Amino acid sequence: MSESTIYDVTILGSGPAGLQAAIHASRKKAKTLMLGRMDNSSLYWAHIENYCCQLKISGEEVLKTGRDQAASFGTEFRDEDVLSLEPDGDLFALGLESGDQIFSKTVILATGSSRNKLKVPGEKELLGKGVSYCVDCDAGFYKGEVVAVAGCRSAAAGGAVALTNFASEVHLYCEELDVADGLREQLSKKGVHVHEGMQIKEIQGENAVESVLLDDGSTQAVTGVFIELGAKGVLELTAMLGIQLDESMKYIETDKKQRTNIPGIYAAGDICGPPLQMAKAVGEGCVSGIEAATYAKNRDKK
Repeated sequence: MSESTIYDVTILGSGPAGLQAAIHASRKKAKTLMLGRMDNSSLYWAHIENYCCQLKISGEEVLKTGRDQAASFGTEFRDEDVLSLEPDGDLFALGLESGDQIFSKTVILATGSSRNKLKVPGEKELLGKGVSYCVDCDAGFYKGEVVAVAGCRSAAAGGAVALTNFASEVHLYCEELDVADGLREQLSKKGVHVHEGMQIKEIQGENAVESVLLDDGSTQAVTGVFIELGAKGVLELTAMLGIQLDESMKYIETDKKQRTNIPGIYAAGDICGPPLQMAKAVGEGCVSGIEAATYAKNRDKK
């Protein structure tokens, strides 16, 4: 691997926690990369009026300013999501939706915690009975079966590709597929049935998923429906590395330095639990950025 693909700190997530982490890591002269699309952040669509020293402002403005700040200190940005995260010797290997792979001495998870729902009949009733929000967690239960994936971005497309290793047939339903060309090519190579312009309107079944009703009135027989809207979230990322969750099994457990149970992996923001407020996210981002940069620099001295 070349030095150009090795970072001191790589941040997953495009919200305030990640941006604050990037600012502090870069100011400590750590080679820093931030991954994720700005509009993946829930703050992008919000308006803020409860943040100290700031009158009412749009989330989009806040994120754009934060991005400019981080860039001014040397942070690099790639507007794509991470499909895989795993140890590689004393580094972490990250597979990106473009097909590229980069390596990092530390990783900060700041992807937020929201789990977007389809909000269709049958979704809630059949959760755990064929409906899943985590391909990495549940794909193995569908060996030789026909499954559907709902979503337009990297989590859905990457999930569909992963499911081809288990399911006999994978159908991806999306209004308009919005992924890098490399990931689109993988969908084709793996034989995923991509139905652009079609959406799931109902998940059907009595005691388990049996089919999905589509917006053109047709149905597709499936035994599993994976709802993957947006970028990979806390469940997928923790499943890959064995990161410790809290008692609710919804949030990542960290210490006061934002360290997880995996050395070199930090977490900040909503992914660490409530209160889900920008002020808390920024504070944790500050701590994680400083600590990750320090860890990476000290590691090089050994």
